[in-house]
Parts: sequence; structure tokens; C-alpha cells
Amino acid sequence: MPLRAPENTLASFALALASGADGIELDVHMTADGAVVVHHDPELADGTALALVTLTELPEHEPSAARGIPTLQHVCGLVKGRAELFVEIKGLGIEREVVAVLSSYDGPFAIHSFDHDLIRRVSTMNTGFRLGILVDDVETDVRAAMAAAGALDAWPHYPLVTPSMVGAVHSEGGRVLPWTVNDPEEARRLVALGVDGICTDDVTILR
Repeated sequence: MPLRAPENTLASFALALASGADGIELDVHMTADGAVVVHHDPELADGTALALVTLTELPEHEPSAARGIPTLQHVCGLVKGRAELFVEIKGLGIEREVVAVLSSYDGPFAIHSFDHDLIRRVSTMNTGFRLGILVDDVETDVRAAMAAAGALDAWPHYPLVTPSMVGAVHSEGGRVLPWTVNDPEEARRLVALGVDGICTDDVTILR
């Protein structure tokens, strides 16, 4: 709920759950000591690369309590299966560590990324995890990109969603999950097209 609480924080996720969210979308990176942490950017508040500091050093670089950085395990402990976890891998080459955390999570989840090669690598691990690709280019052949990555779900930027895209993804048994929609009229258009979910900054706007 980034419009109501800082994004990628436990406070924001708790508010989304309380507001009736069916899913929680989050971004992950990895610290220098191998902790999978939930944070949007590769840099911390003071500009330090997140991958260069340890978990215990994080508060030195991003000290605000409101911007507390949880681990992926912390979020799993908060959600506890009450909503589907949608984990976007942003850190480079951290898929094995993310898979290790999620392997012990008892609840619905899926992994997605702009890095389609990373998703392909996860698909070769034979984990059985549901995978998705993010798309922000109108020229992308979504069905072909999904097949190449071993993905079932497509996460297009919402203006890219068309009836043909929805039909192509559904024909492969996948889901269309557009991002990031904060306008009710646009949400209605997408629902009419048959999308399977809508990523928003405030659940209450669309409710």
C-alpha cells in the first residue's frame, strides 16, 4: 500500500492485508552476507549499494524506522498464506537464495522478474514454482517470451494490455497481472478484458 505506508515495509503489507488484498507484491535483493531482503532499489537511502552491506549494517545506511527493511522470511511470517506472495527478483543472480527461502513457505506464491533469463534459470531448477515475466515493451511477443523463459504468468505495464494479449496468455494457462493501476476507470477496462489480477498502490482505491 505505497500510497498509505512506505513501500516494501511490513507496515505497508499489513495494511494491504487488512484492506482485503488478495496478493502482496514485493521486490527482493540480497545483502553481502546472503540475506534476501525486501527493497525496491539496489541502493539504500544514502546511496550505498545494498549488495555491499550486511544485514546488520542496513540501519546505518537507511536508519528511518518507517523505512525498516524486512527480510523475505519476515514477510512470509507476516502473510502466513493469507494472500498470494508475488516476489519480484530485482537483485542480480540471487535466484537460488530466493528459491531457498520460498521452499519452506507454506502458502501460495509466485516469482517474477524483468530478467527473463533469470526466470528461465529458475524454471530449469524444476522447483514447480509458478513463474512470471514483467513486460514494458509494446514490441514484446508475450507468448513467445513466456515460452522462452518457462513462465506461466505475464506482468505487463497496464497500457500494453489488449484482448489479444489476454487471449494468448490464457491459451497457455497463464495469468495476466498488469501493473501499476491506481485509476478505477482503467481498472474497469482491464477487468472487462479478462485480466486475472491488478497490481495497485492502494487496494481501497479499486475496491
